[in-house]
Amino acid sequence: MGENSSKPGLLYKLFKSYLRFVHDKIYYRNTYSINQENIPADGVPTLIVSNHQNCLNDPLGILFSFRDRKANFITRADVFALHPIANKFLRAIGLLPAFRLTHEGEGSLGKNDETFKITERELVNGRTIIMYPEAGHQDKRWLGQFSMGYLKLAFEAAQMDDFNTEIFILPSCNHYRNYTEIQGQFMVKFGTPISLKPFYELYKTKPRTAQRQVNALVREQISSLMLNVEDLENYSAIDFIRTTYGKTYAAQKGIDTNCLPDMLVSDKELCGKLEKLYAENPQKGAEIYSLATKVQEGINRFGIRSEALEKKPSGIKSILKCAAATLFAELYIFSLWPALFLYGIPWLMHKKLSTDIMFFGTFMYAFNVLFLIPGFAVATFFITFFGTDSLCFGLAHVALIPLLCIFAWNYTKWILNLAKDIRWWMASGTPEGRELQEQHNELWRKLKNI
Repeated sequence: MGENSSKPGLLYKLFKSYLRFVHDKIYYRNTYSINQENIPADGVPTLIVSNHQNCLNDPLGILFSFRDRKANFITRADVFALHPIANKFLRAIGLLPAFRLTHEGEGSLGKNDETFKITERELVNGRTIIMYPEAGHQDKRWLGQFSMGYLKLAFEAAQMDDFNTEIFILPSCNHYRNYTEIQGQFMVKFGTPISLKPFYELYKTKPRTAQRQVNALVREQISSLMLNVEDLENYSAIDFIRTTYGKTYAAQKGIDTNCLPDMLVSDKELCGKLEKLYAENPQKGAEIYSLATKVQEGINRFGIRSEALEKKPSGIKSILKCAAATLFAELYIFSLWPALFLYGIPWLMHKKLSTDIMFFGTFMYAFNVLFLIPGFAVATFFITFFGTDSLCFGLAHVALIPLLCIFAWNYTKWILNLAKDIRWWMASGTPEGRELQEQHNELWRKLKNI
C-alpha cells in the first residue's frame, strides 16, 4: 500500500469547517451521523456505497462524518455542467464525474476511464471513495437498481496491486425528514464493512459471479438501514400515511417524534405493516390506501395542514396567535432583507437552471457557501461599520445574519401554518369540511387496527 495521502492540508480543513458550519448549523436544524465506529480507520482502502436521495446533500453528509480525512466522490456528470463555478466547486471538495449512457450519451462513456483510473489508484493507496450505484437521485424513499460499476472499480483496484491490498465496501444510507426543507433534519447511517478479500479468488475465475455476490450483500445492508418502500404502485398513499399518521403511531410507542433516527425506526415499522397488510389482504389494504388518497386530496383542496384534522383549530387561539405575530412583525421585517437575499437568489437560480426539485438543496447550499454568505457578510460589515463607526456593531451585525435568516424562515412557516389553520377553522363547518373530517377519522380508526 502506498503512503497514506488522505490527511488534508490546513486550507482544506478551514474550508471544510466552514462548509460544515453552514451545513450543520444554518441549512439543517439537526444532523446525525450514526455508527461512525463502523468506518474503517484512515488509510484503509474504503469504498462507501450509499443510496442516493438528494444530489449534493448526500455526499456532504458523509464527508462531514469524517473529522480528519479527505474523500473522493463519484457522482452523475450532469451536475458538473450546471455552471462553470459549480464545476470547480464540486471538484474542489473531491467530486469526480461519472458519465451515463442514459443521460450523457454513448459518446461520453469513454470519459469514465479517466475517472475510474484516478479512483482506483486513490483507493489502493488507502483513500476513501464514495459512490452511488443507483446512478441518479430520486424523491422517493426506496432503493433503486444498482449498477455494478462500483464493484468493477473496487476489484480492478485490488488487481492493480495483485490482490495484496484488502479493500472494504462500507454500506451506508442517507435519510431526510424533508428533502427540500431548510432547517430540517438529516442523517447518515453506516452499516458493517464488507471485505472483498474473501472474494478475490472467485473474482479471478468468475468476476461477474463475485460482483453479484458482493452486490447482494451491499444491497441487503443498505435496504435494512434506510426506509425502503417497495410498493411503488401505492407509494403516494403509504408516504402520506407515514408523514401524517406516522407521528401518532410513533408517539403511541413512546418515540420522540422530533428525533429523526428514532422516527426512521418507527416509519420503517409502520410502512412494513402497511405493505404486509396489502400483501396478505389486498382488499383491506386497498380500502386504506383509497381513503388516504381521498384525505390527501381534501387537504390539498382546502389548502390546510393535516395536523388541523387531528385537532380542530380554536378560533380564540388563532386570534391570540395573530396578536402574538404582530409583536414580532418589526423583527420579521428587519430579518427579511438578508433572508430574501440568501434564500431568494438560489431559488431563482434553481428555477432558471434546473427543473429537478432535488437540485434545490444543492443550489441553496452551494450558492450560499460560495458567494452569498461571504459576500453578504462583507457588505453588511462595511455598511454597518461606516454607518455607526463601530467595529463591534459591524461584527455583531454579521454574527446576527444566520440567526435573522433562521428566524425569518421559521416565522414565515409559522404565519403560513396559522393562515392554513384559520382557513380550516372557517371551512370545517361546511358540508365538504365535515366530510373530510369524517374521512380522516375513519382512516385513523382503520390504521389503529393494523
